[in-house]
Amino acid sequence: MATHDPDLRKELDATLQTRKDLGAEYESELVESFLEKLDRTVERRVRRQLAEQQMQVARGARPQPREGGTTDFWERFGVAALSLALAIPLSAIAAGNAGLPGLLVCWAGIIGVNAVHSLSLRSLLRTRTERRGEDWE
Repeated sequence: MATHDPDLRKELDATLQTRKDLGAEYESELVESFLEKLDRTVERRVRRQLAEQQMQVARGARPQPREGGTTDFWERFGVAALSLALAIPLSAIAAGNAGLPGLLVCWAGIIGVNAVHSLSLRSLLRTRTERRGEDWE
């Protein structure tokens, strides 16, 4: 399910245009700013999905079971693969413009995005497991 956020797309276009206008010396700051906005967007979407699921459960709907956790695996795999694919050019930009500190900040952002995703999945799975336990009582 690929959904394109028009606001995020506009933000990326604006960042790229600003990079053209200001030059390469501001590239690391522009990349960092865009990554922060991307992180907030991902966090907002995860929160919205969790809120929607909680509303469904509150209304009595049962969450759809996943077969053997395969969807969880592919979701984790997709995020990890995308992170690594984006890490290559981001690392080059960060290291080229800011050296080792820039590279460390870049990887901290990449690790942060993966950690937030992983924690949100664990929280969701834990909640499902707890609900299943309540059904047996």
